[in-house]
Amino acid sequence: MAWRPGVTPPLLGAKDLPDGRFCIEEGPISLVIGIEGKPVAVRAAQQAAITRMNGLLAAMCEELPLLRARLDGPLPVLRHPVARRMAEACWPHRADFITPMAAVAGAVAEHVLAAITEVPGIQAAHVNNGGDIAVFLARGSSLRVGLCADLGDGRPDGLAVLAAGDGIGGIATSGWPGRSFSRGVADAVTVLATRAADADAAATIIANATDADHPAVQRAPAASLDADSDLGDILVTTGVRALPPPLVLLALERGARVAERLLSRGLIRAALLRVQGQSLQVGECRVQALPRV
Repeated sequence: MAWRPGVTPPLLGAKDLPDGRFCIEEGPISLVIGIEGKPVAVRAAQQAAITRMNGLLAAMCEELPLLRARLDGPLPVLRHPVARRMAEACWPHRADFITPMAAVAGAVAEHVLAAITEVPGIQAAHVNNGGDIAVFLARGSSLRVGLCADLGDGRPDGLAVLAAGDGIGGIATSGWPGRSFSRGVADAVTVLATRAADADAAATIIANATDADHPAVQRAPAASLDADSDLGDILVTTGVRALPPPLVLLALERGARVAERLLSRGLIRAALLRVQGQSLQVGECRVQALPRV
């Protein structure tokens, strides 16, 4: 898509991708967006996504102290809708240590997707914010999403197949090799939920629960790795060597218990947990295996 004169120029980076999707970048945020519909509707939706993103990062930075604070008292009063959505998605998990930052990627993806779906004529759309994905599927539409067994590897080994009417609007993945800190040993925990911010927060909590105390697990205070981390001096996983098989199963079971509790509360629709080649599934993920190449 060409950004034409007369159209409000983006204040952030926007570019087409070879596969027909397009990318919006601002600071640390990089969104990969796919939209299906009539060409005129797709162009309008792309512009709507850019407009929605303009100024978002600066607005959220104004509320950063509250967003980095632990949720252990009243729900914080936040001004920006993305900030409020982050806090709301994390609020059900406040019995554990969590800050609204645990849902930032999913909440941003939701916010941009909402602008896209306001455009008439859109049949399907997804906003991928570093692996945390907000999804819209109109009647008759479907989407295949690649799943990674190991975030450090990054190659998909399975597909989650979503269809309109499934009630799934968000997918998120967390694990110790990922871009955010984790307290567990899971290589990847993928969560399907009604909304992306809910999936994001839940994936964080479930991945943290895949705990294992063993010399093969290396940890360090989060603040020693990132002075701005919202986790402060909490120990996070920095490396996991080969674990004894019984400990792998124990870590999976610990995470699965949390996932089952969230499923029973209606907070998630399904979860797929992976630790060192072993996996457990909670709910119905509709996963199809992919051949490894």
